[in-house]
Amino acid sequence: MIIVVNTQLLLKNKLEGLGWFTYEILKRITINNPEHTFYFVFDRAYNQNFIFAPNVKPVILHPPSRHPLLWFLRFEILLPVLLKKLKADIYLSPDGWSTLHTKIPCLQVIHDLNFEHHPEDIPYLITSYFRYFFPRYARKAKHLFTVSEYSKQDIVNTYKIPAEKIDVVYNGCNSIYAPLDEKTNELTRNTYTNGKPYFLYIGALIPRKNICRLFKAYDIFRASDTKNIKLLIVGEHKWGAKEMERTYNEMKYKEDVVFLGRLHTECLHKVMAAALCLTFIPYFEGFGIPIIEAFSCGVPVITSHCTSMPEVAGDAALLVNPYDIEEIARAMQTISTDEELRQNFIAKGLERKKIFSWDLSAEKMWRRIQMIADNLKQE
Repeated sequence: MIIVVNTQLLLKNKLEGLGWFTYEILKRITINNPEHTFYFVFDRAYNQNFIFAPNVKPVILHPPSRHPLLWFLRFEILLPVLLKKLKADIYLSPDGWSTLHTKIPCLQVIHDLNFEHHPEDIPYLITSYFRYFFPRYARKAKHLFTVSEYSKQDIVNTYKIPAEKIDVVYNGCNSIYAPLDEKTNELTRNTYTNGKPYFLYIGALIPRKNICRLFKAYDIFRASDTKNIKLLIVGEHKWGAKEMERTYNEMKYKEDVVFLGRLHTECLHKVMAAALCLTFIPYFEGFGIPIIEAFSCGVPVITSHCTSMPEVAGDAALLVNPYDIEEIARAMQTISTDEELRQNFIAKGLERKKIFSWDLSAEKMWRRIQMIADNLKQE
């Protein structure tokens, strides 16, 4: 079988949520199924580390597609030609971008529909592209995957897709994430916060991640905090930076906020493991990988009570209303002062993270791919 895969988000040192999903799932599927050929379609020079096995054949389809007009060129004009040239049996898109102009069966992963519910958070052209093409991709697809039961139901309700056409394949967690010894954690705190404990946010700095309300809640929290607890922000700006900067500049305790930008996985592991608590409170999320990364490191979590986050966190995290700044601040106060509760969440998190496995998710996705391939042979 020849499977052509969209791998435009496999970028060295720039993997984020969708990129990590692509990396972890494809690594397992390709290695475990050497009898099949996988063409990885990149949009620029690729890193050899992404060629996971001898049955992976890299293809570069220029130009780099980082703009809606280039997406249209890539997926509606160039990709269909390439699929025909490669004699593809199946096209797989682990990051959502598909094509309307091919008869080849398309399998698509839609991680979430944030652009449908909060279009104001995303640049206009990007939102317009997603809202036009993604429902059409979904209806055309032979089968869909998504990363949470919440997102599955959202796709069913929003796009009127039959539930049996969608499989849930949870995100997993990089095996590097695990608790570290206190000496290492102390060294990390000395490096970034002069030895002070800290709350931690990890993720892209975009509006739906709710950084502005986190800043405001932290200001309220710090007004009564006696431990000089800091707030570390890990991630890169994408859009919506002006409001974030304005909110930050209005903070009373902005000197206690530390921005670290993007970190490599090894460094990120240390920063996570040494945190007092992960404060991850988006108002919309398809999954929320940092939640299980924190669980794996033995770090308690404050997260939102909406969309997919209660499904991922279960009873192992302190859930808050992401729109209620006072409630977020109270949660920070509770975690920082109630050590028994904090240890209880740590224990529950270490147990909870066991249900999220890249191996299981890759196996589930491959079973579906194989089932579809077998059915195509019989047609």
